Amino acid sequence: MRNVLLALVLVLAGGAAPMTPAPGPPRIVGQGGTGCIQGAVRLPDEAPGLQTIRLAKSSFWGHPDTIAHLRDLGLRAKAAGFPDLYMGDLSAPRGGPLAGGHMSHQMGLDADIYLDLTPHPPRSHAQRETLEPPSLVRPDGRAVDPARWRPEHATLLKLAATLPGVDRVLVNAAIKKQLCETVTGDRAWIRLIRPWWGHASHMHINFICPAGQPECPPRPAPPPSGDGCDASLQWWFDQLDTPRTPQLAAKPPKPPALPAACRAIMSAPG
Repeated sequence: MRNVLLALVLVLAGGAAPMTPAPGPPRIVGQGGTGCIQGAVRLPDEAPGLQTIRLAKSSFWGHPDTIAHLRDLGLRAKAAGFPDLYMGDLSAPRGGPLAGGHMSHQMGLDADIYLDLTPHPPRSHAQRETLEPPSLVRPDGRAVDPARWRPEHATLLKLAATLPGVDRVLVNAAIKKQLCETVTGDRAWIRLIRPWWGHASHMHINFICPAGQPECPPRPAPPPSGDGCDASLQWWFDQLDTPRTPQLAAKPPKPPALPAACRAIMSAPG
């Protein structure tokens, strides 16, 4: 009991979440990326088309639907001839804040997937512990690195954006720009590819709240029309010319408090 109470105190104070999932049927509590999850399941460290990386400091739990969709992505990527996708953070076993400053990834609905499509064989856990897949973006942030970007990256992003239940896929603005300038034919999926800070070496898939989760209201959806290749995209590049306040850059904002209903999930014996 003492360990459970300590874990609850840590989580409510913005610390690490308990290391075991909360028992019971899947239940997501939260909004806007802040919350918790009961009944989470873990992504296997190896699955067809997928390998988790940096196991010592990452967390790979999610809603059962999230895990099923990610395994489907692995199968789709494998069928397309891609090497295994490297999987980064999903969520902690009961959600809540993750170590490392992630403000989202709290409700079992998010996944970081690296965009490294260079040929690589299956690796041992020890070999995957220190992997840092390279950036696809030039150092100035204004375009993709032509030495690393390949048309297959667009194919992978399309596979991700067309998974069932995807709400949006976050990438660096330079990657979004590359898609806007080069994708032909079916462009409907580009609407779900949204620019965000960082995300130069990985994409962040966010899934919608599954059916039957009344404590998980949907977030505002991306615009229903248009592909996002307009002036709104240029805004991100305009910010590169705007100096940032060093104090703000060095001190990230404190994450919002968890919903009160998360107390039971975080404190449940597991």
